Amino acid sequence: MSNDTITGVEGPLTGYTVIDLSRALAGPHAGMMFGDLGARVIKVENPGKGDDSRSWGPPFVGPEDDPQATYFFSCNRNKESIALDLKSDTGKETLRELIARADVLVENFRSGVLDRLGFSTAMCMEINPRLVLLSITGFGHDGPESSRAGYDQIAQGEAGLMSLTGSGPEDMQRVGVPIADLLAGIYGSYGVLAALLERERTGKGKVVRTSLIAGMVGVHAFQGTRATVAGQNPEPGGNHHPSLSPYGLFKCHEGAVQISVGNENLWQKFCAAFGIDPATEGMGDNSSRVANRPAVIELIETKFADYGPDELLAKLGDAGIPSGTVRTLEEVYSWDQALSQGLKVSVDHPVLGDIDLPGPPLRFFDAEGEAEVETTRTTHEAPPLLNEDAEAIVSWLDADS
Repeated sequence: MSNDTITGVEGPLTGYTVIDLSRALAGPHAGMMFGDLGARVIKVENPGKGDDSRSWGPPFVGPEDDPQATYFFSCNRNKESIALDLKSDTGKETLRELIARADVLVENFRSGVLDRLGFSTAMCMEINPRLVLLSITGFGHDGPESSRAGYDQIAQGEAGLMSLTGSGPEDMQRVGVPIADLLAGIYGSYGVLAALLERERTGKGKVVRTSLIAGMVGVHAFQGTRATVAGQNPEPGGNHHPSLSPYGLFKCHEGAVQISVGNENLWQKFCAAFGIDPATEGMGDNSSRVANRPAVIELIETKFADYGPDELLAKLGDAGIPSGTVRTLEEVYSWDQALSQGLKVSVDHPVLGDIDLPGPPLRFFDAEGEAEVETTRTTHEAPPLLNEDAEAIVSWLDADS
């Protein structure tokens, strides 16, 4: 991977350097977000095996003697890789030089690990007083359970998300992606950007800390205030909204559709389209419909029974009712709307050749009068092979010393 290619990309973080010491998902996801924004992201990995997620599969793709884990691909685009033994003097010295030149350092070791390697927070800030250090742990860096290892599904359970997800209290489910890891990475990135802005004013770096459980609690949203304010203990409600009705997934002929009737005006429109009396007993307002949800679902699915999904979605659209289908991921990555938003990108991988990856979720524009000119990054680098960029990185350090 060409270092010139990476540093030549224009983006909001062009000119910033990020050292990514993290592995698995939370920290790497944060690092990838910085890379998507144009920063130079140098991923430091263990010699030999590299990031844990290089071995997480199936699926593996590519030649049998050099299998590639698609899990690793999900959170490591737009990065360089160098393998360092951080227990060796040479590895420590190289890391020290990287930290001295960095704007951001990302780590998600268990509390105390970096200290034992000789890179405590105080030491990192001494090496580089302008450094923004992002530390992501499982349960937080302090408190009675700070030493616990952080894994996504455990965090989903411990922080309450699984208690809200599933068809009912006897069927609690994890979210289908590692949402605790991903949200910790997203919140961490948000904190880093705030710290970089503060550094513009103060000239000083900052330590940003978050955790998997913090990310989970951070998105409890209205379910959280049901607990803290209303004194309720929410349970899984399946595919129907606990506070709005009708709002959820409804069966129809040979399929199902989703509808979101979020106010009384939409309820009136919905009823007119499907021949329902909007003042039907127990359905006259949203609170009544929530209290009588089983009857509402039965009535609506009876009305939907004669329609196939496509016909039903057309009818709902004509009536102005927010609605949609449930797509497979295969369908999403061939969907014109998703493609129009840059949500699939192509990269050239040194082993696999041209491959497609899920794309970054942000777009950027310059506003010039009434016109907008898009400045979103459109070329991306494949996730690196282990130690692929070591020579270029060491040469850069030597030239900059």
